[in-house]
Amino acid sequence: MPRLAINVDHVATLRQARLAAEPDPVAAAIFAELAGAHGIVVHLREDRRHIQDRDVAVLRKTVKTKLNLEMAATREIVEIAQKIKPDVATLVPEKRQELTTEGGLDVTAFESSLADVVETLHGSGVAVSLFIDPEPKQIKAARRLEADYIELHTGAFAEAKSFSDRQEQFERLVTGARLAKKLELGVHAGHGVDYLNIQWLKNITEIEEFSIGHSVIARAVLVGIDRAVREMLQLMG
Repeated sequence: MPRLAINVDHVATLRQARLAAEPDPVAAAIFAELAGAHGIVVHLREDRRHIQDRDVAVLRKTVKTKLNLEMAATREIVEIAQKIKPDVATLVPEKRQELTTEGGLDVTAFESSLADVVETLHGSGVAVSLFIDPEPKQIKAARRLEADYIELHTGAFAEAKSFSDRQEQFERLVTGARLAKKLELGVHAGHGVDYLNIQWLKNITEIEEFSIGHSVIARAVLVGIDRAVREMLQLMG
């Protein structure tokens, strides 16, 4: 059974809509872990639209499983990661105008600068994951950079409008996961994963961990975090 890491960004989104003290993403993370989640994910964006520096600092002290910090490869955020020392830092592309991350990191285009960031994070004892599309050239570049993991961007699969398109995108993920495993990279996956399409994705046995946020938090609004996490775990298992 693959692991489940819960992204609590959207708990912070609701809080920041009123600039209030609640709901607290730290509390959400605690409940998710108690329900059986294997890790917690947060994205500290440059514009601080949801997760704040305080959240990451407190999560580092309270998360008992694994803390995965999604981040752009900028000097400011890298320095924060060096100080906080998450278990994993996942490098993602970031644009201020986007609603959410729109695609994978172009590792081949920025290989030199990313190599410096990977080396810096490794030097601080932080494992590194690269959020990339399931393209062989990107996966091979991740291997050259000595990343510990890749996170396959499942957005194209999740957003497919037809069965044939979904099947095509699924096969891309299968091929990418197998290549990554052959290259001895840890394989994670995420973006748009929900209670329906997980029943496809869980069959890609090379995927060790799913990072899921929006669908679980949306479900939690109706039934609570404990039940929402347990239901996802049941489907995965």
